[in-house]
Amino acid sequence: MIIMALNCGSSSVKYQLFDWDKKEVIAKGMVERVIIGDSFIMHEVPGREVYHLKQDCPNHQAAIDLLIRIVTDPDHGVLDNVSEISAVGHRVVHGGEKFTCSVLIDEHVLDAVKEVQHLAPLHNPPNIEGIEAARTLMPAIPHVAIFDTAFHQTMPEQAYIYALPYEWYEKYQVRRYGFHGTSHLYVSKRAAVLLGKKPAECNIITMHIGNGVSHCAIRNGISIDTTMGLTPLEGAVMGTRCGDIDPAIPAFMMQKENLSAKEIDSILNKKSGVIGITGRFTDRRDVIEHANAGDRRCRLSLDIEAYRLKKYIGAYMAVTGKLDAVVFTAGVGEMGALIREKAIEGLGHIGIVLDVERNRSAMTRKRETLITADDSPVKVFVIPTDEELVFTEDVVAILNGTYTDHMNFEYSFSRSDFVRK
Repeated sequence: MIIMALNCGSSSVKYQLFDWDKKEVIAKGMVERVIIGDSFIMHEVPGREVYHLKQDCPNHQAAIDLLIRIVTDPDHGVLDNVSEISAVGHRVVHGGEKFTCSVLIDEHVLDAVKEVQHLAPLHNPPNIEGIEAARTLMPAIPHVAIFDTAFHQTMPEQAYIYALPYEWYEKYQVRRYGFHGTSHLYVSKRAAVLLGKKPAECNIITMHIGNGVSHCAIRNGISIDTTMGLTPLEGAVMGTRCGDIDPAIPAFMMQKENLSAKEIDSILNKKSGVIGITGRFTDRRDVIEHANAGDRRCRLSLDIEAYRLKKYIGAYMAVTGKLDAVVFTAGVGEMGALIREKAIEGLGHIGIVLDVERNRSAMTRKRETLITADDSPVKVFVIPTDEELVFTEDVVAILNGTYTDHMNFEYSFSRSDFVRK
């Protein structure tokens, strides 16, 4: 059984093919610069050199058509025919309140996703375009929607309702939703395994840190709070997003600089965060390099980001109860030893005792690592995330009729005998 995972962004299509019987990835890649011109595909097969091909893709259907052609190519592909694909799992960023778990896509589901696209205008439209294109090109197989927001639908009202006019929630669904749900799901269940406990017995703080950043407070195995809100703009300092700020600032700057709502939204989402502070970088490797070379604003950016991380650890410890573990994941979380160190140094008084050497040696995206001292009451792990595996397992379980939700469904990676290939 071959499962395709698709993640359609505004100008990209990321894909992965997973052989369920062999439990291994057989190909993955990305079509970039979709719509905007100079499109190309980067196709990876284990044991082979990465294959690059330039081809214009004016829309998502052209991009998906290209990747299908490449994965079935006699020289560069891994399949003889597209009919070998059993099903497709689609990442959908925003499911609103309608979806609490992954679902088989039909016209009713697609209409429901379209109804909430105003809540994620940068993300849901390309997700929808990808679904429609893939269903057109592969009409004979099932398609499944996997929602970023689903994992967080267990949050209590006091965590997701904003202190705003309540009718905004009733009329426009303005509330906290949260994102990166599949990543928080995966690493929290892996952390439970490392702790030797069942997920429902664990209190964990998961910290997904990449260009986008979100944290999740998990009590008894379920999400009770998360940093991103109605949109992915709220919360931690990110590569280009500001995170938490005084909500009066946008109106203040709109008046000072004569900015439109669209312009201020673009600044907060694309010109703030790390790039806003440093003035030139989003990649934390660049920030660290120039901070070490004496760049004051790069040092400041690192201090601000780490300080915000530290604050959220403390805040979420207050609501989870007795904490078992903190987990760092995603690109910066997995590779950014300095940022991890700055975020958790000095937390011995709340039970987190860093082992500096363990932390500095945890610079790989292939290994699950403990970075606290053996006697630290709260453990801190670095766990590489695997959102595509969540996609795949949800799809297979839906096809087999065994899927329920993440609280009751047993994933392969939540078992102690799981081995990541």
